[in-house]
Amino acid sequence: MASRIKNLTDGKPAALIFTFALPLMVGNVFQQLYTVVDTMVVGKGLGVSALAALGAAEWMNWLMLGMIQGITQGFGILMAQEFGAGRYEDLRKTIGCSMALSFLSSVLLLCFGQLAARPVLELLQTPPEIIDSALLYLRIMYLGIPIVMSYNLFATVLRSLGDGRTPLYAMIVAALTNIVLDMLFVFVLGLGISGAAVATLIAQLISSLFCLRHIRKIDILTLSPSDYSLRGHRPAKLFALGFPMAFQNAIIAVGGMIVQFVVNGFGVIFIAGFTATNKLYGVLEVAATSYGYSMVTYAGQNLGAGRTDRIRKGMRAAVLISLLTSTLIAAVMLLGGRTILSCFISGTPEEFEQTLQIAYYYLAIMSIFLPVLYILHVTRSTIQGMGNTVLPMVSGIAEFVMRAVTAILLPLIVGENGIFYAEILAWLGADVILIISYFVVAGKMEKLLGTNSEQNPSRTIDTKK
Repeated sequence: MASRIKNLTDGKPAALIFTFALPLMVGNVFQQLYTVVDTMVVGKGLGVSALAALGAAEWMNWLMLGMIQGITQGFGILMAQEFGAGRYEDLRKTIGCSMALSFLSSVLLLCFGQLAARPVLELLQTPPEIIDSALLYLRIMYLGIPIVMSYNLFATVLRSLGDGRTPLYAMIVAALTNIVLDMLFVFVLGLGISGAAVATLIAQLISSLFCLRHIRKIDILTLSPSDYSLRGHRPAKLFALGFPMAFQNAIIAVGGMIVQFVVNGFGVIFIAGFTATNKLYGVLEVAATSYGYSMVTYAGQNLGAGRTDRIRKGMRAAVLISLLTSTLIAAVMLLGGRTILSCFISGTPEEFEQTLQIAYYYLAIMSIFLPVLYILHVTRSTIQGMGNTVLPMVSGIAEFVMRAVTAILLPLIVGENGIFYAEILAWLGADVILIISYFVVAGKMEKLLGTNSEQNPSRTIDTKK
């Protein structure tokens, strides 16, 4: 089997970034099938109330997922830098330490989630007719936190070394498994909303084991027991990278909960329409997150190799690619959005039409402003790849403030449709801080390291057959 590891310190930045992001993009599409299929099965098979329950649990579920992704992506920054610098012994120690820290973090998050689930749902004034279903879904999903943590860590290890294909294949296998199990558990066995949750966790477990199997084939990643040590400076360094990213995602999720709190006051139909579009949110940003992963790895590897000139070139290329991609996705959603959304909605003709109208209005607004979101992902990820996770965290705070304030105030001024603009204004608030932060961090980095345009020799990594 040829090596899937990819060195991003040589070659044309635009081509490297796009070809690295492409399998991540396809993988993210399949990952979104988890959410989309769950929503279709629940919405069509169990009705509007079940769809609303899924929506009521959405941001609490994303809170945990966002913290897990933040932790593991933060760890991946150091991995990418050490791989780019060719420090393979340090790389192994970082991966081992990351595994130990991830295990401890998953246990803490699991306990916190189980304790907080009902109080938070009640605090958000979740309608009584859907709170029990939402709570059941969350409790099952939270039990699977160690599984979700494992997949995200293993995928991060592979991406940090430039391997975007293995996580793609893992997602394809897992997504197909999820579709089959969703149909089996919900329609055949009649397990309801809990069946959708269990199907997702089983699929995540399969993707986690798939990635681990391929990690074990990479010679330079053969770990010894001492690599799992939590002694020395490494745990603190990893924590300093991972915690700001986890906190950033957490406060963004809290902002989403405030939005959900406001939405919950508009009734089950509005919640269902809002949920239908929110389930497409991941599809809208699927390329954005892929470019983001690509830029974290690209910037990290080039920083480790001392190639500061390539980071600026890569940033310019990523912005252009992102603008073109977001415009194309927006056009597709504006033209075909009603047809796509109708796949998530059921009920009486009146319920169907009301829910679809709410959902499409929200989808149209997000599609028009989609380039703003793509700039956010690329800029934030580039800064993180350069080793600064504090300024992106500050942008997350700005995003939280904008989302929360506008979600509360706009519906009072322009009616319930005002809630749809909270997301857009949150993106804009984060973009302002991120763009300024990028130029500050890039300038300091070049003063510290100089502008190195020397070509580094390619490294060849052997893998086991």
